[in-house]
Amino acid sequence: MPVTRLKLGKLKVVRRQLLQRYEHQPFVSCLAGLYGCQWRRYQRVWAQPGECCCSKVECGSFGLLILTFFLSFVFLYFWSEAQNDYNDFDWFNFGTLGFWFPWSLVLLVVAAALFTYIALLLVLAVCLLTEGQRLYLHWSHKTGIVVTLAFTVTATAILSDLWSKEWKTLLLSLQVTAPFLHVAAVSLMAILSWPIALHFFRMNRKGRQVAVLGLYLSVLFCLYLVPLGMYSPCIKEAGTLGPAPKLIGHRGAPMLAPENTVMSFEKAVEAGGEGLETDVTISYDGVPFLMHDSTLRRTTDVAEVFPNRTHLDASMFTWAELQQLNAGHWFLSRDPFGTAWSLSEVDRSQAQNQSVPSLAQFLEVAARSGRLVMFDLRRPPYGHPCRDSYINTTLQVVQAHINSSQVLWLPSEDRELVQTLDPELQQTSGEKASIQELTDGHISRLNLHYSTMSQQQISKYQSVNISTNLYVISQPWLYTLAWCAGAQSVTTNSMSVLSIINKPLFLMTPEEYSLMWILTDAVSAFLIIAIFIFHWWRERGLTFWSGSRQTQENGPYSKFRTDSSEVICVRWSPLHSDPPAGALVSLPLVFNP
Repeated sequence: MPVTRLKLGKLKVVRRQLLQRYEHQPFVSCLAGLYGCQWRRYQRVWAQPGECCCSKVECGSFGLLILTFFLSFVFLYFWSEAQNDYNDFDWFNFGTLGFWFPWSLVLLVVAAALFTYIALLLVLAVCLLTEGQRLYLHWSHKTGIVVTLAFTVTATAILSDLWSKEWKTLLLSLQVTAPFLHVAAVSLMAILSWPIALHFFRMNRKGRQVAVLGLYLSVLFCLYLVPLGMYSPCIKEAGTLGPAPKLIGHRGAPMLAPENTVMSFEKAVEAGGEGLETDVTISYDGVPFLMHDSTLRRTTDVAEVFPNRTHLDASMFTWAELQQLNAGHWFLSRDPFGTAWSLSEVDRSQAQNQSVPSLAQFLEVAARSGRLVMFDLRRPPYGHPCRDSYINTTLQVVQAHINSSQVLWLPSEDRELVQTLDPELQQTSGEKASIQELTDGHISRLNLHYSTMSQQQISKYQSVNISTNLYVISQPWLYTLAWCAGAQSVTTNSMSVLSIINKPLFLMTPEEYSLMWILTDAVSAFLIIAIFIFHWWRERGLTFWSGSRQTQENGPYSKFRTDSSEVICVRWSPLHSDPPAGALVSLPLVFNP
């Protein structure tokens, strides 16, 4: 006998509710499976109207996930912006551990992997909330969150203790990235408005609604107002940008050749550097030579040639002994900047055979090319024959091999005596001071760490013809910032990279930035209001289309409740013994989610 379905009550609504429950099941199964290992439908629970989206334990796990996301993002951003100083970090570890390893890159890769993992978990959680599911996080993911949080907190604490100046680098980076971070943050808040609005209108407790909406709006308004407190030298009126800073090769071109070698300085000249920077030490027999470290262990093969003198001060070697050392093999074997692969066979062969150069050889390269020179001068230790005469010894070599006007004299010891002996030297100070003190000391240039960068101070010094050099700047974004701040020159490791930059990476007029800020806030506010209105309509059953079609359901993921008006009536077949033929049997519709 035919089976007849009778529409009693809201059968169309029932059909619509069923479609809403089951049409996205593969997607929901994937989300719940990846997030909580709940791959089967019966393992999942729908969040009912008025219910919290998760238990207290899962709510704590979700809160810990959010906290870990933000902390891991801050650490990843901090460490990625510290790339300018990775070389210093790796050599610091070399001096501490005694062997070379690219710890900085390993730390970056680990931080990026853990952040990506946490970000994916957070995306899964938000998608599940959007689909109306109750959250359940698998124990393995909870362990992963704890491990990520522990790694982030530990790494941040250690780096803050050993390398606290890098936080200044992070603050500087915000002067370039803040406008784009603002757009990204506001966009993220607009996306989060969907699940927040959904659950806001399904809550049946006013306290929860106020707490959720209050927290969301507080964060949103703070983001809207962040640009009011932003400062960047790269937001300036059109036509006020000065010339690009001149480039001074830090120990030559250490990405293209072994540092502090003749080859390195020749490469810096070829790359277009306006100046050359190095470090000078006096040998035991009075020959000034180039060496940055106090020992020869890092940049020579002293461990093989003089195995018993590895930790001896470099100035305690004679010039003849220094000439026995190879100063290039380490560059190819350790590849500190990851650039050795780019060298030609000729360059690799030349780098392999570099030796420790004297100050005279360095000055000759600069004199031939007409480049400026600047060097740190290290005083020999006690017991050294030249401990008290190292200034005069160095000055004599300088006067014999280069025009004094090409020399930026950086050593602060006996500066007045040096100025008297050779007034053509460009006196350069490594410390900030008042204009009066600088002019009294005949200072014509400042050599400052990039973390002290200040557009106001650079402009103030420039007004009295004192130029500013910033060191060591190797990342394009830092070079952009120095350019916008008005620095006259920068010392760099990446001469070949910065020399091809012909305009700042980020430059806006105040009007352009204001337009960007206002449009971002206005568009996001419109979208957020529209999303809240849409969910209000969905949950209140207001008419979306004009006229006849109305939605009577209680939200997109409302639980189906069987009542007396929603039944299936079946006319019984006479082939059955009972009930009597022609009787109507009412069966409730029961659906197992």
